[in-house]
Amino acid sequence: MTPDHDGARSPGGRTGLSDLLRGHRLAAGLTQAELAGRAGVGVRTVRDLERGRAVRPQRTTVDLLADALGLAGDDRREFVATARPTPARPGPRLPDTDTAAAGPSAAPVALPQPVPLVGRDRDVVEVSGLLDAHPVVSLVGLAGVGKTALAVSVAHAVAARHPGGVSGVLVGEGSDVADVLAASASMFGVNRLADLACRLDGRPALLVVDAVDRAPEPVAEALRALTAAAPDLRVLVTGRRPVGLPGELVRPVAPLDVPPADAAPADRADLDRWPAAALFAARLAQARREPPTAAELPALAALVRRLGGLPLAIELMAARGRILDVTELLDRYGDRVLDLTGTHPGWEPADRSAGTVTLREAVASSYHLLAPADRAALRRLSAFRNRWSVELAEELLAGGGERWDAAPMLDRLRELGLLSVRGAGPFRFRLLDAVRDFAAEQADVEGETAGIRLRHASVIARFVHRTAPGLVGAQLSGAVRLLDEATSDITAALAYAAEHAPETALLLAASLPRWWRLRGRDVSGRRWLRRLLADPRTAGTRSTLRAWAMLGAARLAAEHGACAEELPAARAALVIFAEAGDVIGELSARSVLCVLLRGLGAHDEAREHAEAALATATRHGRVREMAVAQSHLTWHDVRAARLADARRRLATVDRLAAQCGDRRLRLLARADQAELTRLEGRYAEAVEQGRRVATALAELGDPGRRRRTVGKVALALAGQGRGDEALAAAAELWPSGAVPGRRRPPVVESLNPPGTVADARAEDALRGLIEGHVALHRGDRELAVEWFAAAADAAEGGAGRRDLVEALVGLAVSTGDPAVLDRLDAARRVTGVSLLPQEEELLFSLAARRRKAR
Repeated sequence: MTPDHDGARSPGGRTGLSDLLRGHRLAAGLTQAELAGRAGVGVRTVRDLERGRAVRPQRTTVDLLADALGLAGDDRREFVATARPTPARPGPRLPDTDTAAAGPSAAPVALPQPVPLVGRDRDVVEVSGLLDAHPVVSLVGLAGVGKTALAVSVAHAVAARHPGGVSGVLVGEGSDVADVLAASASMFGVNRLADLACRLDGRPALLVVDAVDRAPEPVAEALRALTAAAPDLRVLVTGRRPVGLPGELVRPVAPLDVPPADAAPADRADLDRWPAAALFAARLAQARREPPTAAELPALAALVRRLGGLPLAIELMAARGRILDVTELLDRYGDRVLDLTGTHPGWEPADRSAGTVTLREAVASSYHLLAPADRAALRRLSAFRNRWSVELAEELLAGGGERWDAAPMLDRLRELGLLSVRGAGPFRFRLLDAVRDFAAEQADVEGETAGIRLRHASVIARFVHRTAPGLVGAQLSGAVRLLDEATSDITAALAYAAEHAPETALLLAASLPRWWRLRGRDVSGRRWLRRLLADPRTAGTRSTLRAWAMLGAARLAAEHGACAEELPAARAALVIFAEAGDVIGELSARSVLCVLLRGLGAHDEAREHAEAALATATRHGRVREMAVAQSHLTWHDVRAARLADARRRLATVDRLAAQCGDRRLRLLARADQAELTRLEGRYAEAVEQGRRVATALAELGDPGRRRRTVGKVALALAGQGRGDEALAAAAELWPSGAVPGRRRPPVVESLNPPGTVADARAEDALRGLIEGHVALHRGDRELAVEWFAAAADAAEGGAGRRDLVEALVGLAVSTGDPAVLDRLDAARRVTGVSLLPQEEELLFSLAARRRKAR
């Protein structure tokens, strides 16, 4: 005897579902296609049921067919019982009228078993709680975001709190109010809406209504009637837009969290912390046997970011893993995710017999629910590359400079699941990648792309120009964070404006040098500034803007040893600012000139600019600029070995920086104080001071200065004879070198990007000093000679004039070679660097040893 679902007679003598369905259909005079159309299911579904191929149709499908056939009473109960026989094992089932009257001993659930959800635990808990407080809760979002799966999981989770029953209906295309009411009432074993309250008898019940956007107005009217007739009934709705009922709570369903752009997953467990990546890996396991390899993990993280965490897109993409590995998937589909096509169990396209969907269709179905004005706004917002603030959105959307409240429009986009809102900071809004790509396509169709990109560049340029002054002083951390969050938009705006609006690009680039320097982008930033200054289209730009751009290029050049190339531009900028009466510009130009001239060995001129800057800043009451000028003058005290004067000057810098609230300037002063302590020979104190400053610089977000400070800490450790600790600190900076016991100094592999020659030389010199002092303290003079020689060669011609002298002193002490002393004397004459007391003592001891040896 074959089972019921094969269409044969059951052991009890009842007709199987295939025969029963065919008999009712023929009695109603309907073809398979007509029945499918009337029920709102696929014709293939009807065909498979009549052929006995469907194992156990969903309850909603059975109800839709029963409604379409006009079944009621015993005929309906027989049809439902045949299609959905009670399973042999205990489990949720749809109650009939008799079991419903038996009492609330258990919560009957007439829904499919929930599928395992990834990353939705919090959503299940939150929605479950909302059902206690609201009669209607609507889960809204893009097609394929997982609304139905979430609703089914929630329904099972709250079943115990709804002893009146938990059931669901799937809304079909063209359903009217009577259809929805009849289907809903029948799920609780009654034929009339009036009988529902009596059936529930004061017991809470839950009805899940899926895909309401297929017939939104009939569903809304039916739910009004249902909730009025049965106050104990709670309704959980899914759809691409809210129903619009009084008391309805709209709860958008967001895509799954994706790994951030800077994520570098070390292993599968690290990647699985992000639900989108975990879902992709789980679905990939269904397509191929092998788990993702370590080499595939970065591509997997990038791919799920590109898919925006949308479960539909993730499942469609993972299915292609049968043929392609993850890296190939990213290369082939990363730029055209909207074209992904496949089947998805929760998707009901117009051609249900085909069961296929593209991601573009899924997004379009929500896009076309928007009013024309909101569609236009969405097309403009597609210019943003990552997260953005409501203020930036208003600037982008407003025309003619008028103020416009974008909040209601953004809320509508959020309700439809087109907009993601995360966190509490200003940059908390983001379009899903698929939504942004689709909106950009629509902007192309409307011929709006060029205007939108130009407006975006203008908005970002003004935003950066407003934010850049905060890169000095008490607002530094906040300003850096804002620019970091807007990085991708800054990059896109600069690239587009450089081609199509170079004056806007120049305004943007001229505001960025301090941020570029903090983020180690001095080479690329300077390249942008030089390109824009050379563009003939910017020749007519106001002179002070060009001066700021020239000064920015010079500031960045000092970071990678191109001081001589930008010195004329910095001098020209000073003249422009002075003629324009721009005090801030003049002080900034003198500060940059101090750095450039010091790097070129023009110490007297550098000191003159520092003294002039101090006088001007004092005259105008510019406290921060007074501190900066004093900081520049400190170097000249150190160069002359006036360490006590340098310490007093740094104390002044610290006091002035505190007065103006500039934390970074205070930390830089304290880093210099730690170095002074080392130069005075108080190594243990220097180590303690330097480590505190390095930690604070890391918290502040200045990796370049932190790196230099850690190097000086390692040098102090080496001077104290703590060789292992010094080499461990050096290994943090140069992982490929600094191996204890190495017999020869390696070829130094600088971590600086190509073109940062001066930085490379400075780091080479510092590293040589550290290892030279370690070797000298260990009594390995041969190794010390090689390291000190390497340090001296690296420092010669660079900005580290004191490093050169220190390296030559170490080399002289290690070798006793008179030629080294001659080289030291020549270096001192060129650099103007005076020997420190402890250096003089070392050389005096060396001379004494030489006399004794003779």
